[in-house]
Amino acid sequence: MTSQVSSAAEQADGTDSAVVGEQRTAAGESGKDVRRLDRVIIRFAGDSGDGMQLTGDRFTSETASFGNDLSTLPNFPAEIRAPAGTLPGVSSFQLHFADHDILTPGDAPNVLVAMNPAALKANLADMPRGAEIIVNTDEFSKRAMAKVGYAVSPLEDGSLDGFAVHPVPLTTLTVEALKEFALSRKEAERSKNMFALGLLSWMYHRPTEGTERFLKQKFAKKPEIMKANLAAFHAGWNFGETTEDFAVSYEIAPATTAFPTGTYRNISGNLALSYGLIAAARQADLPLYLGSYPITPASDILHELSRHKNFGVRTFQAEDEIAGIGAALGAAFGGSLAVTTTSGPGVALKSETIGLAVSLELPLLVVDIQRGGPSTGLPTKTEQADLLQAMYGRNGEAPVPIVAPRTPADCFDAALEAARIAVTYRTPVLLLSDGYLANGSEPWRIPEVDELPDLRTQFATGPNHTLDDGSEVFWPYKRDPQTLARPWAVPGTPGLEHRIGGIEKQDGTGNISYDPANHDFMVRTRQAKIDGIRVADLDVDDPTGEATTLVLGWGSTYGPITAAVRRLRGAGEAIAQAHLRHLNPFPRNLGEVLGRYDKVVIPEMNLGQLATLIRAKYLVDAHSYNQVNGMPFKAEQLATALKEAIDG
Repeated sequence: MTSQVSSAAEQADGTDSAVVGEQRTAAGESGKDVRRLDRVIIRFAGDSGDGMQLTGDRFTSETASFGNDLSTLPNFPAEIRAPAGTLPGVSSFQLHFADHDILTPGDAPNVLVAMNPAALKANLADMPRGAEIIVNTDEFSKRAMAKVGYAVSPLEDGSLDGFAVHPVPLTTLTVEALKEFALSRKEAERSKNMFALGLLSWMYHRPTEGTERFLKQKFAKKPEIMKANLAAFHAGWNFGETTEDFAVSYEIAPATTAFPTGTYRNISGNLALSYGLIAAARQADLPLYLGSYPITPASDILHELSRHKNFGVRTFQAEDEIAGIGAALGAAFGGSLAVTTTSGPGVALKSETIGLAVSLELPLLVVDIQRGGPSTGLPTKTEQADLLQAMYGRNGEAPVPIVAPRTPADCFDAALEAARIAVTYRTPVLLLSDGYLANGSEPWRIPEVDELPDLRTQFATGPNHTLDDGSEVFWPYKRDPQTLARPWAVPGTPGLEHRIGGIEKQDGTGNISYDPANHDFMVRTRQAKIDGIRVADLDVDDPTGEATTLVLGWGSTYGPITAAVRRLRGAGEAIAQAHLRHLNPFPRNLGEVLGRYDKVVIPEMNLGQLATLIRAKYLVDAHSYNQVNGMPFKAEQLATALKEAIDG
């Protein structure tokens, strides 16, 4: 979240300890101690078939309804069903929630729920000493441990002595709780994630009504399965209440001061982006058309938009990436707010049609949810390495505006901004999100309708040019003097017939032209149109005005960078921060901002793509700090790097 917080809260974000400001409160109903924390980081981990994403999602939903600020990091294998019990098959879900404003999923979990030996081994290195580890002891068989290289059980060899380990036979307890139901043992075991969810819900005083309602709706047509999952969930809660192994439960108060007044909901980046596209179409008074081919991690947008036909949304699942964008561009020609969604490999396939959209000068939103590359790369891991592809990945001079959201909730506003640029300037726009934003979630204030921008545009309705002989004609490439946008003429409008296609057009008339001077003029005009797009000036966060180092970021690095900056300022360091939403064109004041500081540091989840652009355009000796391991930056890691830059 980006609301104002107290200095204590600013210092807390990004630290590894969740017991900052711990307070002991009165005993709970069971007579056990209840301790108050200001924040905690929990990671659920298990086999990819153990339902860890569902468990984390339900815990997150209840946490959001309780009023905590939160940030999540789902992390799952690329395989649909990775080999059971192996390290590559481990799926995890990390949730950071607090009573104050936070920005990241946290650096190190305070609690790990490990459903099997692989989950323990894959995540143990991230756990700080003293952290709590809840282990499903039923899965620690010799065969399961041998799969991940454990010759001796880590529960018995002393390797976990530095942690607060809670051995819980989750599978056995779940099967015992469900013995009254007509389920096989295998079917009963599938509910062990609900037992774990119930236990953690008790441990952190989470509401239960939402999960109960969810289970009743999800399994409404399978009443026996629904009752079994509810029973497992309640059994987990009751186990925490009655067992002696959990002597303490914890409270994290709602983040009442972190949020401006309004109605909030938990939202992921892909869901926020979907809602932003729908809102943009409504504000533009245009039908929304999505032409798309499923690809991780963008497919959720196709799934979500297909549910909203009542808002004039039409979705087309094409046979491939090229067909998806071709259909979308056709819809743009027909007068729709046209969108195509993909990831990096799909952008490569769509590049020729993006160039065609540049030549036709039609509004088209190309949404790239970036993932690890090259080629198929790391489909379920995050990266922001498509910036140079978005900027230059087409033949010829084919400039395209680029917009990048900074948080999951900001994906809503970024979609509106991309649509504004597309319809105002008649151009394709690339929106660069990534897997971290797409799958992560945070609270989002639902905006009032009157807060949304007016995106309505006028279609051409008649002749717009007078010839020397006095006759009136329609010139498809006669431009608006302010925006340099050409008219948007819906096919079928009498008198507005004109040629389209990828061959160069004559200025004004739109006739095919091979004239060298005309081509030079059209290339420069298309570039001038993009350069002239009006975007907001870059805001700089420099509270003291004494900083000599600026950290500049873009996209999903916003959370980790801001958490690191808070940490440094809490330690007395002066450092300035700025974050780019518009990457083409850059804000007009960017050069002036860069010139104020002796050092500019640019952290990126690539090998320095923004830094390359900044150095080339502004001749600034920008320093890169790079990571390409498929995971977002950690705040502590960035704070250390930025401190070295300040002192260097």
